[in-house]
Amino acid sequence: MHEADSGAAPWRRWGTYVSDRQWGTVREDYSADGDAWAYLSHDAARSRAYRWGEDALGGWCDSEQRLCLGIALWNGADPILKERLFGLTNAEGNHGEDVKEIYYYLDATPTHSWARMLYKYPQAAFPYAALVAENRRRGKQDPEFELIDTGVFDHDCYFDVEITYAKAGVDDVLMHITVTNRGPEPARLHVLPQIWFRNTWSWVAGSPKPSLDAVGHDAVRVVHPTLGVFTLHYEAPQALLFCENETNGPKLFGFGDPHGHYKDAFHAAIVDGDADAVNPGRTGTKAAGLHILALAPGASATVRARLTRGERDPAAFADFDTIMQQRAAEADAFYAGLQRTIGDEDARRVHRQALAGLLWSKQYYGWDVPQWLAGDPAEPAPPRARRHGRNCDWGHFNAADVISMPDKWEYPWFAAWDWAFHLTTLALVDPHTAKQQLVLLCRPWFMHPNGQLPAYEWNFGDVNPPVHAWAAWRIYDTEKTRTGTGDRGFLERVFIKLLLNFTWWVNRKDPSGRNVFQGGFLGLDNIGVFDRSKPLPVDGTLTQSDGTSWMAMFCLDMLRIALELAQEDGAYQDIATKFFEHFMLIGGAMTNLGGEGLGLWDDEDEFYYDWLITGAGEKIPVRLRSMVGLIPLFAVAVIDETTLARVPRFTRRMEWFLKHRPEIAALVSFPDEPGAEGHRLLAIARAFRMKRVLARMLDESEFLSDFGVRAISRVYRDQPYEFVRGDYRAEVRYMPAESDSELFGGNSNWRGPIWMPVNYLMIESLAKFGSFYGDDFKIECPTGSGVMLSLREIADELRRRLLRIFLRDAQGRRPVFGACETLQTNPHFRDHIWFHEYFDGDTGRGVGASHQTGWSALVANLLEELHGK
Repeated sequence: MHEADSGAAPWRRWGTYVSDRQWGTVREDYSADGDAWAYLSHDAARSRAYRWGEDALGGWCDSEQRLCLGIALWNGADPILKERLFGLTNAEGNHGEDVKEIYYYLDATPTHSWARMLYKYPQAAFPYAALVAENRRRGKQDPEFELIDTGVFDHDCYFDVEITYAKAGVDDVLMHITVTNRGPEPARLHVLPQIWFRNTWSWVAGSPKPSLDAVGHDAVRVVHPTLGVFTLHYEAPQALLFCENETNGPKLFGFGDPHGHYKDAFHAAIVDGDADAVNPGRTGTKAAGLHILALAPGASATVRARLTRGERDPAAFADFDTIMQQRAAEADAFYAGLQRTIGDEDARRVHRQALAGLLWSKQYYGWDVPQWLAGDPAEPAPPRARRHGRNCDWGHFNAADVISMPDKWEYPWFAAWDWAFHLTTLALVDPHTAKQQLVLLCRPWFMHPNGQLPAYEWNFGDVNPPVHAWAAWRIYDTEKTRTGTGDRGFLERVFIKLLLNFTWWVNRKDPSGRNVFQGGFLGLDNIGVFDRSKPLPVDGTLTQSDGTSWMAMFCLDMLRIALELAQEDGAYQDIATKFFEHFMLIGGAMTNLGGEGLGLWDDEDEFYYDWLITGAGEKIPVRLRSMVGLIPLFAVAVIDETTLARVPRFTRRMEWFLKHRPEIAALVSFPDEPGAEGHRLLAIARAFRMKRVLARMLDESEFLSDFGVRAISRVYRDQPYEFVRGDYRAEVRYMPAESDSELFGGNSNWRGPIWMPVNYLMIESLAKFGSFYGDDFKIECPTGSGVMLSLREIADELRRRLLRIFLRDAQGRRPVFGACETLQTNPHFRDHIWFHEYFDGDTGRGVGASHQTGWSALVANLLEELHGK
C-alpha cells in the first residue's frame, strides 16, 4: 500500500472495477421517454454494445476500463450463456429492482492485490421466467420471490464457482477459478474466462480500434493504443473463441452484416451450437478460453489464466501457485492487524466480509453528460425530448473514475450521501482512496457550478442529506488516530469546496430566510405523508425537522473542521465563528420559529415533527413519529477547552455572542458551561428534550428493536397515522420490512425497517452527549425496564443490537438470513454474509438490495469500536 499511496507504483491500476449491471442504467438510456429499464434490457444486453461502461460476472479491469476480464458459464441447461447477473427491473415484479442470483464477496485487499468472490450456479435451467412471473403475481403484502425459493438449490444441485484474482506485479494479474460440484450426481460445466475491450471505437468515426489475436492454442495477444501490448495466457483450454464487442444489428434491428461476429457470439456458439458465430480467423475485440469440466459429486477442478505485460511467456504458470499463496498470506496478515482487538472468530468473519464487499463494489463510472445529451457523431441523434429531460441542466458533468458504489447491481451508480458513509468505512482499510473519493465528489466536473452536489444518476438535481463534512472529519480523524498525523491538506481542500455546497443549501433550501430548511426527500424516501421530492398536494410549505437538523449538523461539522484548521492558520478562526453563529441561529429557529414562540418541537407530544405552514400562516404539526424526529439529535458537537485556548479570537467572539444574544443561547445546549470532561456542548436538543426523545427512541413498543432503531414508531402497526387536509388524505402504517407503497417505485421503504447509516449517526451522537454529561447521567434503557444506563452505555447497547443482525446467535442462526433454512444451516451458505440495504424492524432479516455493502459495511466500524474499548 505504501508504494500505491506514495505514487511509487500504480498498484491500484487494476481491480474489481467492472459493474455487475450496466444494462438498465440512465447512462445507456437513449429512449424518448426516459424508461431506462426498458430501453436496454437484460435480454438485449448480451447482444448490444454498451456506450459508457461494461458489466460482467466476477469482472476485473484497469482504472480507465479499457481492458476487461470476467467469466462466462454454461451448465448445459441454461437458455442463456451466464455472462452477467440477472434480476428484475424496477416495474417487473414485487418490489422490483432486485438481483435474483446468489453470490458473495469474500475477500479483498485495498490495492486489489488479492480479491475473492463466490458465485453459486444452479445445475438446472436457470428459472428466469419463473422469477419474473411469480414476482409479478405477488402483491405488496407478499414477500419477494427469490432464487433460493425456486428450488434450484435443493439437494445441493449447483456448482460453487470461486473466482480469485491476485497480482504478481502492477501489470501482472492472476485469475484462478475453482469449480466444485456440490450435487449428488456427476455434472458438466462450460467455463469461459473472457477478455474484451470496452467499445470506444463505434461512437466517433476514426477512433482507433484495439485488437485481440490468438497466439498458438493457449494465449491471446492484446494490443491497445494507450495500454500497449499484453498477453492473456490460458492453461490448457479446449479452444480459443473470438468475436467483436459490437452490437448484433441483424438480430436486434434487422440490418447489418448477417455474417458478422458480434458481442453475443459465444452465447450463439455454446448454447445455440452455431459454430459460425465466432471468428474463424481467431481475432477480434472479445475473446475467451473454453474449458469444459466434467465433475464427479463433490469434486473440484481449477481453471487458471494470467494477464502479463508484453509478449507470450512460456513459463507463465511456473510460479502461479506460489504467488497465489503469497498474496493469500499477505491478505491474512493485513486483516490480522486490523482485527487484533476483535477476538471472536465469527465477528472477524463478518468484519472481513463487510470490508471485502466494500472493496469489490468500487466500479469504473464513465459518463459524459454533454455528449450523452448531444449524441455521438457516428450514431443517430438522441430524441429532442432529452434536451429538456433528465439531468439536462448538468451539462458540466463528466466522469471517468473508479467510484465506491452502494453496490454494483441494484445501484451501479453513486448516491451522494451513501458515498459519504462508504468512505467512513473505507478509511479503516484505505484512507488514501477514501480521501481521493471525497475530493472527487467536490471536483468541478461533479459539483454543479451553483455548489450543489449531484444526488444520484436518476436525478442529479435531487437532494441528499449534507453529510460530507461529517465524512471528511471522520476520514481525517481515523487516519490521525491510527497514524498520529492528520492530512491537513485533504481537510482544507474538502472544506473549501464544502463552503460552496453550504452556501447552495442556505440560498436554495431556506426560501423564507428563517433558518429552517426544506431539503426535499433527503434520501428518506417513503417515510412521510408526502412525496417530498414533488410539490405538495396541499396548500402550504413543509418545514422539515430533518432538513433543518441536517443543516445544523452540517454547521457543526464545518465548525469542527474550521477549528482544526485554525490550529495552524488563524484565518480559519473567523470562518469557525461564522459556523458557530449560524448553528446558533438554526438551533434557535428549531425552538422558536420566526421568533413567534413556535418551533419544530411539539410540547404536546414531546417530539420533533415536520410542520406544514399554510399560505394563511397556519402552522400544523405533522405528528408522525419517525426518523424525522430523531435526526435533531444528530446536531451535536463537543469542543474541548484545549482547542478553545488555541483559538482566542473565536473564543472571544463566541463568548460575546452568548452574552449579547441570550435569547438564542438559551435555546441551545450548554455552549458556555464545561461538562464532565471539560467539554463545551453544542446541541439542538437541550437535556430535557434530548431525554424525552430518547424515552421514545428507547421504547421497544416504539423505535427500539432487538436489532437497532426503527425508522418509524411501531405504534403505527395496528393503528396507522392519518393526515387529512381538505381533499387530501394520506395514511402511514408501520411496515417492518417490504414497502406497501408505490412512492419511489415501491422499491424503497423507510416505513419501519432498520437503516444502518442513521443508526450509526445516532450511536455517534449518543457518545458525544455522553462525553459531556458524563457517566453519572443515566437514562432508562429500554424505556420501562428499570435499567439505567449512561449515554455511552446506550451507544454500546445499540452497537450490540445492530451487530446481532449478522452474528450467529446461541442457536447458530443469523437474523439477517430470516427463516431460510438453507442460508441458516447449510455449511456451504451459513458463513457467507449478505449486507443488505436495510433490515426488518422486528426480526433483523435483510431486506432490499442484498449486496448494498456500501453503508451497511458500517458494521465493520461498529465491530472495531465495540471491541476496541
